[in-house]
Parts: sequence; C-alpha cells; structure tokens
Amino acid sequence: MENYTMEGRTYRYYGQEAPLYPFGYGLSYTTFQYRDLVLSPPVLPICANLSVSVVLENTGQQDGEEVVQLYLRWEQSSVPVPRWQLVAFRRVAMPAGRETKLSFQVVAEQRAVWAQDWRLEPGTFTLFAGGQQPSQQTRAPSEVLSTRFTVTGAARPLRGC
Repeated sequence: MENYTMEGRTYRYYGQEAPLYPFGYGLSYTTFQYRDLVLSPPVLPICANLSVSVVLENTGQQDGEEVVQLYLRWEQSSVPVPRWQLVAFRRVAMPAGRETKLSFQVVAEQRAVWAQDWRLEPGTFTLFAGGQQPSQQTRAPSEVLSTRFTVTGAARPLRGC
C-alpha cells in the first residue's frame, strides 16, 4: 500500500455524506439543552491549551445520561484534515430539571496536523459542543453549539512546544 491518506476511506473524510450511525447516535427518554459555551482564551499562542466550559441542563421529566461531545474543525490547513475531529467527550448522569457546568481541556496536540511530522499551525478554528456530531440528523432533538477561536504565532513542529 502506497497511499495512506484517509480521504474516501472513513466517514470523517467523505465530504458531505453522513454516516448511517455516527458517534453518539442514540435515543433518550429525556431532553437536554446546552448553553453558555465559553472558550478561554479565545485567542491563544500556538503552543497553548484551550479551556472550554459549557452548561448542560436536563429539560425533560426523566433522569437521563448525555454524552457531551467536543469537536474541532480547522478553518484553514496546509494539509487535508477531517471535517471535524472529536477532541473530548464525557458521559454525564443528569437528574430531571437539573443543570451542571462542565469543563474540558483541549490540548495543543489535538490541533496538530500531519505534514511529514506533527505540526501546529496558526489560524481560525471552530469548536462544537453538544450531544451529537455537527450537522447530524437524529430523531431525538439535540443541539450543537459552536464558537470560533484563533491561534497566533508561526507554524512549528509539535515537539518544539
């Protein structure tokens, strides 16, 4: 095998075609609402980590569990990258009518791209938080919040951080 690209070989690289059962697919006996997606800092140096917080509320009548998922999208990249990359997830048990603030850390390594070695590149990124993949169609309502952040500095090898 000489071609190691993933383009056309996994749903993350299929373009606009959605997988039949994407990560996080499923139904619930309750409903959840996401709000207050906050990134800190919204502009970060090339080697810095990103802190993320989001509020999750069980708006239904039943206790339930939600798999909170964070996805990252590169807006510009020097090499082909996935449409979005899962960077964190957490299963949360939520009593009916309650809410909780969740915190995550997106480390610099999760923004690295492969270009003969692992490299960090500056640019604009979009972070998605929700109970499903971005643009996923499901029978159970679930929302996905998104916000952008910027990475500054010169491109560099990951091992240089």
